[in-house]
Amino acid sequence: MPAIEVESLYKVFGKGARSAVSQLEAGVPRDELTARNVTAAVIDHTWSIEPGEIFVVMGLSGSGKSTLIRMLNGLIKPTSGTIRIDGVELGSLSARELRRLRREKISMVFQHFALLPHRTVVENVAFGLEIKGLAKAERLERAREAVELVGLSGHEDKLPAQLSGGMRQRVGLARALAADTEILLMDEAFSALDPLIRQEMQDQLLDLQGALGKTIVFITHDLNEAMRIGDRIAICDGQVKQLGTAEEILMHPADEYVAEFTADVDRTRVLTAEAVMEPCGTRDTSAFTTVEPDVPVNELYEPVLNSRSPLLVVDDNADPLGVVTPRSIIKSLAPERESAGAEQEAQPA
Repeated sequence: MPAIEVESLYKVFGKGARSAVSQLEAGVPRDELTARNVTAAVIDHTWSIEPGEIFVVMGLSGSGKSTLIRMLNGLIKPTSGTIRIDGVELGSLSARELRRLRREKISMVFQHFALLPHRTVVENVAFGLEIKGLAKAERLERAREAVELVGLSGHEDKLPAQLSGGMRQRVGLARALAADTEILLMDEAFSALDPLIRQEMQDQLLDLQGALGKTIVFITHDLNEAMRIGDRIAICDGQVKQLGTAEEILMHPADEYVAEFTADVDRTRVLTAEAVMEPCGTRDTSAFTTVEPDVPVNELYEPVLNSRSPLLVVDDNADPLGVVTPRSIIKSLAPERESAGAEQEAQPA
């Protein structure tokens, strides 16, 4: 069963919202509604997220990202469509049942840390558990465990003002982890951080995910961040323009909007040996140097150039999947250029 499932989901702000949904379904452009002071924030989202998946929603300002994440925990009601959490439809819940679901199933990590300035690190982390009514000893024990998970051991008794921005964001993450919910909703959680600290937090999140296996919905406007951490990515502009893995989106952008987004991405850090390999054909591969499928392209340059033969990509059973050559790397890193060149060659002189 999916952890999160949305179907035909719309959120429209302004007068005549339900009428606007019908117009959108009939093909009326979003911009036409905007001209009438009606904002179509989320348009016809239908997708699901499996347990343990990092699902990234990305887009520019005004693309509906934050509206979407607030609908997922019931802070905003959809204009139309359904949201299910572990098979339970949010729209069917009473206010009390919805509050219980939030407490037990969903935690949020925001861009701005919202820490209580007069409380220590461990007290901030334990605050949500205090709201839930847990005994002091239990909530402090769980808070200390979460503080250790995010790498803040030794800072438990410091106040937020004594911490760096990255450390304060770790406190926010620890507070969500201490709640021990299955789902984390992260709304631009790292956007306010300096680039180096931001990368450290991405690493921290991936390490934690490897250990805890949470279901994570991560909102960002940064495609490099999305491609670094997401199992799948939904690129949105009100509606979902494309949903897929980082490699699928880079190699096969659905339209010009997506292609423009991916133009400046460092493909060498996203694409892997499996993404750039070509078929083995009838070659004798017995003497080839082998590599694993998930090795990034930027780690293949030296071995592929130093080897006198292609690199053999093998699976966990050492069975061959394909080969990586200099040409296969170049072709994958610049597919549009390769395609254009092929078209030119095909044209008669």
